[in-house]
Order: sequence, then structure tokens, then C-alpha cells
Amino acid sequence: MAREDRPGDPGANLPSVLVVHGPNLNLLGEREPEVYGRTTLKDIDEHLIALGLELGLAVETFQSNSEGAIVDRIQAARGKIHALIINPAAYTHTSVAIRDVILAIGAPCIEVHLSNVYKREPMRHHSTIADIVVGRIMGFGAESYTLALRAAARITSGATRA
Repeated sequence: MAREDRPGDPGANLPSVLVVHGPNLNLLGEREPEVYGRTTLKDIDEHLIALGLELGLAVETFQSNSEGAIVDRIQAARGKIHALIINPAAYTHTSVAIRDVILAIGAPCIEVHLSNVYKREPMRHHSTIADIVVGRIMGFGAESYTLALRAAARITSGATRA
């Protein structure tokens, strides 16, 4: 059922943004808090949904540890979303499939990372999607998602075009 078909849905008829979280992000708040912080994924998702409504956006979030599930969810959003925010996590460095699906959906995409990948191991410096996204936001912890959603609001309103 499309958002606009759900009676009482506060996000009905608003531009939609899909936020995709990659592998191990379900462990936020527990896994390596010195790198990723203590904020949980649930906290991030709840904040993004509330902020989205303030910004005039319907936000849907999705997390999977499976590359195929991430590709399937992004494919399902084709033609239905106005922007994609993605933290591919470990798939950032390896996934041609995620790169290809981002290209296939034709929606503007913002890449997000909690940590500054350039202050980490060299293997984390390469992103398979860096050259196809509108922008990359990293290093601000959970605030990286907030900044990305604010950028998505500007993009969907036509205020910023890449």
C-alpha cells in the first residue's frame, strides 16, 4: 500500500525519502562505541522520521545485513521515492550490486557514514558509490544522518541540484 493510500498516515502525500542502513548497523550503541557512538539505530530512525515530518518529508528506514536484501529494498523503491540516503557500511568498499541499483532507481542519493572513513584503515577509503551520489556526509556520528536528511529536503524541494 502506498503512503498516500494509508488513512491517517502523517507522511501521506509528502515527498518520500528512503534511509538504508547496511550491515552491523543494527548493533549501533553496542559495537565499537568509541568509533560509532552510543546512539542506537532505533534512536536514529525515530529521530529521522520525526525530523522528516518537520521538514515536510515522509521518511522510511530499512536495515539489513544482507547485500541482496538491500538491493531488493532499493529496487522496490524505484519510482516511489524522491531521495535515497544510504549508509552501505562494509558494503561501501565492495558492492557493485548496490552501486548498480542506485544508478537504476534514478533518485538522488546521499552517502552517509558515522565515522570519518579517511581517519580509519586504508581499506575503508574506497567507496564504490562516491562518484554517483549527490554528496557524502561522514564523521559526525549520528548527526551525519540528520545532515543528510536536511540535504535531502533541499534536494527534493529543488533548492539544490547536483
